[in-house]
Amino acid sequence: MSLKARIEAVLFITAQALEVKDIAEILKEDEAVVEEALLDLIMDYSAREGALEIDDENGYILQVKEDYMDIVEQLCPVELKPAVLKTLTIIALKEPIRQSYLKELRSNAYEHIQELLKMGLISRHRDKNGRSFNLRTTPKFAEYFKLKGDAKTLAKIMDLEKQARESDDEEPKELDLSEFVEE
Repeated sequence: MSLKARIEAVLFITAQALEVKDIAEILKEDEAVVEEALLDLIMDYSAREGALEIDDENGYILQVKEDYMDIVEQLCPVELKPAVLKTLTIIALKEPIRQSYLKELRSNAYEHIQELLKMGLISRHRDKNGRSFNLRTTPKFAEYFKLKGDAKTLAKIMDLEKQARESDDEEPKELDLSEFVEE
């Protein structure tokens, strides 16, 4: 087995950015030799003009090139970062919500809004005054979370969970969410 093939296997399996020292440790090889093989492997990927590349911005990672991300997102929806998910939750629970009000609630909301718009999970339309935007979830939001109905479904689920927690019963209630979630 060549060192480049072994490095490629490590990058494929870990699916996360690794430093040269980490790869060298996994493969029990000298860091300088691993770094040289990594550079050769990067050149190999560049030369073949395929859909994969090795990015070295924050460590080394094997990834799909940006040009092909639409295919990946279609097949494997991207997980939302917790902060973005919190912003989306506020939009879903309070929709339609003014973008300016959302910024008051979540200081870094603008970045999250851009990401959610790009993913198609929310839409943005100018309000009546034309000064701000109103945000609301899209049908893709319901599809992404496998919800039946509109975003108000999420509010109903949250209310059911709250009621279950506040219940005086000693035995915890099992929530039946089947009417809200597609199988």
